[in-house]
Amino acid sequence: MAHKHIPLINREISWLYFNDRVLQEAADPTVPLIDRIKFLAIFSSNLDEFYRVRVATLNRLSNLNEKAKALLGYNPKKVLNQIKNLVVKLEHKFNNLYDNIIIKQLAEHKIFILNEKQLNVNRGLFVKKYFREKLLSTLVPVMLDDQQTLPELRDRAIYFLVKLTKGKKDRLALIELPDDLSRFLVLPETNQLKFIIMVDDIIRYNLEDIFFIFEYDSIEAYSIQLTRDAELDLDKEVSEKFIDALAKSLQKRRKGKPMRLLYDANMPAEMLNYLNARVGLSSDSLIPANKYQNFKDFINFPNVGGPELEYPRIANLPVPGLSVGKSLINLIATQDFLVSTPYQSYDYIILFLREAAIDPKVKQIDISLYRLASNSRVVHALINAAKNGKKVNCLIELRARFDEQNNINWTRRLEEEGINVIHGISGYKVHAKICLVTRMEKGKPAYYACLSTGNYNEKTAQIYADHTLLTANKKLTGDLVHVFRAINKGVLPKDVKNLIVSPVDSRPAIYKLIDNEIKNAKAGKPAYMILKMNSLADEQIIAKLYEASNAGVKINLIVRGMCCLVPGVKNFSTNIKVISIVDKYLEHARVHIFANGGQELFFLTSADFMTRNIDNRVEVGFPVYDASLQQQIRDMINLQLHDNTKAREITITNTNKYRKAKNGTNHRAQIETYDYLKQLKTITP
Repeated sequence: MAHKHIPLINREISWLYFNDRVLQEAADPTVPLIDRIKFLAIFSSNLDEFYRVRVATLNRLSNLNEKAKALLGYNPKKVLNQIKNLVVKLEHKFNNLYDNIIIKQLAEHKIFILNEKQLNVNRGLFVKKYFREKLLSTLVPVMLDDQQTLPELRDRAIYFLVKLTKGKKDRLALIELPDDLSRFLVLPETNQLKFIIMVDDIIRYNLEDIFFIFEYDSIEAYSIQLTRDAELDLDKEVSEKFIDALAKSLQKRRKGKPMRLLYDANMPAEMLNYLNARVGLSSDSLIPANKYQNFKDFINFPNVGGPELEYPRIANLPVPGLSVGKSLINLIATQDFLVSTPYQSYDYIILFLREAAIDPKVKQIDISLYRLASNSRVVHALINAAKNGKKVNCLIELRARFDEQNNINWTRRLEEEGINVIHGISGYKVHAKICLVTRMEKGKPAYYACLSTGNYNEKTAQIYADHTLLTANKKLTGDLVHVFRAINKGVLPKDVKNLIVSPVDSRPAIYKLIDNEIKNAKAGKPAYMILKMNSLADEQIIAKLYEASNAGVKINLIVRGMCCLVPGVKNFSTNIKVISIVDKYLEHARVHIFANGGQELFFLTSADFMTRNIDNRVEVGFPVYDASLQQQIRDMINLQLHDNTKAREITITNTNKYRKAKNGTNHRAQIETYDYLKQLKTITP
């Protein structure tokens, strides 16, 4: 239920301000040019998902009656209107950035993106040859007339609406662009000048080869892209039929309700009217855009220039005390280790699983998987463990949004290899990133755990900043035994003393920690919190943070994505400061530090402060007990709190203002974190 009496930013609007920070990276001249293009692609991909999920939900809510809206605490139609206004501004900023800055800077590096009107004879022949060999057979135009219903447009596919004009008569056609070919074609180099053309313009250049049987005086093509509702209407019950039901629902997702139509802003009004009458969207859902849709494909924009156009690849650092040539399990038995990716190597987690797979003393591996790499080395290690006679219980969350198909494929593969695959707990997504290895030592089971803030995914570990704890601490492993025992039976974990597990005890545990700070502030003891997360949206927790601020607790928040809390409001949040860091790596770690009267408490977790993570998912937060690892976490958090290069101040005005250096010294947390971890010495037990 909404807290009407406290200051809040609507979560969707707050998320759009986050995506604006992504756009700021694309606009930052200190970011290498190819990476700026990638940030444009991320912005575009983010916005696609936003429409498919969040706007889709708002559209459903907009049909609620007034009483339901009062319970909701806001009017969905009003928010949809705000979204439209903000998105149009962001799209305008995006187009201006691409057309007037990125294109010019590519030209300064002798790289030219040519359109169909800029091809000379030789390049034109090269493009025609490519078109006839690779593209022509994949393109089937659908001729349209006034009476005919428009073919169903696939979610996020790019189409051309083509107009053939003969005298005063127009004829329309629809062409779907292939999505299984590279979007870019590198053309032959001339005088050290590099040329690239997009598939869209190759097709425009060759329209006469497609429509040769028609007579026309002129022909023109405008791109469109429809975004559909991506929510899955599924029975929450997990059963044998669940995978089949999910597979069918994924097919339905392509046919979900239309949410947004992006169209080339140069499209003539009568063509747009024709489209709109047949797609059936409100004017709020029609977004004028660039002539190129699906800009997310620019994530694979070819670097035909020099290496200086991209961020340099940095070598993964070793973790002091961990050795690739020695038994990791034996080392973990003596002390805890923290792996901070992508700065330090993710290989340690793979090696830990590989060792468990072949160690004769290991009897069982339990693991919870959410998003997997397409060729997952994690899964290969689990398969090897099963082949070596270990019992492997593997929870795969089938409802990891947009990774469902990948996870279905892995489920089938794992089951074929004799692994016990579990699909979680009825009604709850399992989002925890946990693994427990059971090993027989002196006739008794000993436990080794790998707990993380990020997914067991070696691909995303190269770009997501996360922390993983490798531990044999009995307080943690004993709790994990309870957690996995429950999950494997399909019930919620109970009897957990040291871990903080959603949905059972996250909310009371968080409140207790905040209340402790409030009590200490009132008693004149040190009272502060440093909370780092991806998203802060739970209204009850925000209300609790406001209460702490009013009691004199100093609160520093580092929130990458949406933040519904409003800092600096009199009588609510004068003691709360919020920054957001958007940089080369995606800040994904969730870190909570509490003053605790001078004896700081440290927690890492898979959960954000969102209602779904606290009440509707299985999440695992874990304390860090080792003093040297606590110091590491504190040092890295301090670097983030001092960032004045990539940190934006989140304020009531939502201007995403960069925090500037006060004394002329620039601090960039991600660079300084790498340098800090590079100089770390071996931790002595």
